[in-house]
Amino acid sequence: QVQLVESGGGLVQGGGSLRLSCVGAGRTFSRNTIGWFRQAPGKEREFVAAICWSSTTYADSVKGRFTISRDNAKNTVYLQMNSLKPSDTAVYYCGVRTYCSGNYAPNTFGSWGQGTQVTVSS
Repeated sequence: QVQLVESGGGLVQGGGSLRLSCVGAGRTFSRNTIGWFRQAPGKEREFVAAICWSSTTYADSVKGRFTISRDNAKNTVYLQMNSLKPSDTAVYYCGVRTYCSGNYAPNTFGSWGQGTQVTVSS
């Protein structure tokens, strides 16, 4: 079973950039789908981006600003976030599943990490 650890969050001004990392432990990491999600206070966890093998998918709200990528040699998936907005403020989590699918509901992913806080000031 893959275990995940997120890092890279912080406080940034609007228009700035951050790169989040999701490090996994487990022999099958490279064959898993990794998804990034976020949860703002009082809101439900929402899909941000996912990578299945080398295929990527993004939520409409982040398309053109965020890029997900993976380095299988390092068991790491990255989320490069550019042109950040105050509305991007949330705790960001990564999750894993063993298959590719067009359904990105949070309950189809598991092994959630502890999350990393991203705060964007206006």
